[in-house]
Amino acid sequence: MGRIARVFPRRTRATPDDELAFTDPPGLFPPPVDEVHISVAFTWDLPRAEWLADQWASVAPVKIGGPALGTRGEGFEPGMYVRPGYTITSRGCPNRCWFCSVWHRDGDIRELAIKPGYDILDDNLLACSEEHIRAVFAMLREQPCMKRQLTGGLEAARLKAWHVEELWRTKPRQMFFAYDTPDDLEPLQRAGRMMLDAGWTRRAKRLRCYVLVGFPKDTTEDATARLRQTLDAGFVPMAMLWRSAKGDVAPDWKRFQRGWARPAIIGAQNQQRGQRHGTQTEAKTEPTLPRDKR
Repeated sequence: MGRIARVFPRRTRATPDDELAFTDPPGLFPPPVDEVHISVAFTWDLPRAEWLADQWASVAPVKIGGPALGTRGEGFEPGMYVRPGYTITSRGCPNRCWFCSVWHRDGDIRELAIKPGYDILDDNLLACSEEHIRAVFAMLREQPCMKRQLTGGLEAARLKAWHVEELWRTKPRQMFFAYDTPDDLEPLQRAGRMMLDAGWTRRAKRLRCYVLVGFPKDTTEDATARLRQTLDAGFVPMAMLWRSAKGDVAPDWKRFQRGWARPAIIGAQNQQRGQRHGTQTEAKTEPTLPRDKR
């Protein structure tokens, strides 16, 4: 395959940081490479991606791809387009959510070969077969204890008792569910009861939930109500700001989202809310995780 420079329009926590990963033009002394891949995750980064493609065109043949262009994901190569430690074990989703591009791009769920990693990025892991899910959890238990997490998002409506048992055995540092539409609330409440009954606590803040806010006709009052419902269900919410294809976001929604994105801030807000309503926050704590000696 030769040496491939991977170029990204912006740097995120998941962006690779090896010697062949870039976020800028090649400069005066470009690296000796055989190809240049421009990887674009967000549609609003396409103008910069096209500019970067022009800048790198004199170095080696350039290819542009990624989720923003609707490129269908195939296999997964660790460290190639996301930082080592992140892994993807399946592509696609059987749901057809109006706001989501995953099913347009990747179609129904497809299971991939499981590559080691401590952060699972699958779009809908629980839609996979039982054999695959159990194998993913077995792999995750081999990773450093305090790094294990599932940030791709778990669909509460698909959560089963054996999923909860596997999660309890795996002890992720955090796991994210999702509350995107009104239909998600009842399954989320049910999932919260299942997880809390299994032994997790609200105070430990391991149970997280993405909550979509700022979409057309949404209001801050309605969004606040959904975020409060998420807290009441047992999850620490993380507001996910809806963006148009151009990436447009109203300033008021940016400020709102920042107030619902950090667990420490949310915890303080929830404690103040409990004091105002004369309730007490949960004092119970989870069992201490064993020190990982791997």
